[in-house]
Amino acid sequence: MLWLRLFGRRLEGPWWGVKTAAIGVVLFASLLGSSWGCHIPAIYNFGDSNSDTGSVSATFGRVPSPYGRTFFGKPSGRYSDGRLIIDFIAEKLGFPFLGAYLDSIGPNFRHGTNFAASGSTIQPADAKLFGAGFNPLSLDIQLSQFEQFKERTKDLYNQAESSWVKSSLPKPEEFSKSIYTLDIGQNDLTFALLTTTEEQLRVSIPNIINQFALAIEKLYQDGARTFWIHNTGPIGCLPLFSVKNPPKPVNADQNGCIKSYNLLAQEFNKQLKDKVFQLRSQLQHSLLIYADIYTAKYTLISEAKKQGFVGPLAYCCGHLDGAECWKTSIVNGTEVFADSCNDTSKYISWDGAHYTEAANKWVANRILDGSLSDPPISLTKACHKTDSPN
Repeated sequence: MLWLRLFGRRLEGPWWGVKTAAIGVVLFASLLGSSWGCHIPAIYNFGDSNSDTGSVSATFGRVPSPYGRTFFGKPSGRYSDGRLIIDFIAEKLGFPFLGAYLDSIGPNFRHGTNFAASGSTIQPADAKLFGAGFNPLSLDIQLSQFEQFKERTKDLYNQAESSWVKSSLPKPEEFSKSIYTLDIGQNDLTFALLTTTEEQLRVSIPNIINQFALAIEKLYQDGARTFWIHNTGPIGCLPLFSVKNPPKPVNADQNGCIKSYNLLAQEFNKQLKDKVFQLRSQLQHSLLIYADIYTAKYTLISEAKKQGFVGPLAYCCGHLDGAECWKTSIVNGTEVFADSCNDTSKYISWDGAHYTEAANKWVANRILDGSLSDPPISLTKACHKTDSPN
């Protein structure tokens, strides 16, 4: 999201299909069997504003009020009124909220850390991306940060004489037993939609997916074995696009979302899922779980009123054409202030680009049980026994 504003190869044929299915059942049973009594010691998260818990706030200036008002009662480094999906992931595993790697004030990394930064992309940030308002802390930089974190953790932990120091660091042998979550890609689509044509974006998707795969392979080489990978949400339903620049009737779905944008998100997700399938055969002794965030979010949007929200595309900071959230603007010759809604729990979108805590909680509840995952493993059983080195 923008941060300045706002198991094996596929084999054809009936005989091969039966054989592949049988292998898949055996493999899945093995993975699931190893998950009973699962112990996940830490979370390492990579992503953008959908999971940033303070990287941008610590680096470029504190996220201002009223962000964070619902749960934290003050700005918390999150681009929402409260908790994000990554916060509900941490809660589900019984961990404290993940601190940002870049936050130097009172960090405790015993149960992992967060490298996600709002405005980040899968593609390495270049002058064009940065000039368009996106973050230089792209996925490749986040991976470099993790490598440094891991190496320094080993050094500090092994040299520490104080139990207090050790209690604030992950145990070196637990890196390979931890879960690695990735929620990134939406900004790559956003950047292309803002600067190129839809067809050019479609052509660029394979390259973006390949770069995502390289990141997963790099983490695997660094000892990661369990991956929880989010696909991208229905970008055409973000009020940032669909409300501020309404689609023509022929390009609008039943919710008022931009159909062509959502089709591009679906194509991105299809290619990501195919790539995850390929990686399973390449990365031995690993578990790659593909979580379908798109379906969860689009279901919420389609059932907005049924689920207690005011509407599919309403956003909390007001509906004032041309007015930026929490700023005074001139609209049709009149000075107006785009203030917050009174009840954030009634809105899916917080500011037109990011979800409210209420929406994040709804989506988290739909994905963490594994019903929207491939393979269908719940978060609490998402671990894999391995004898691989740390």
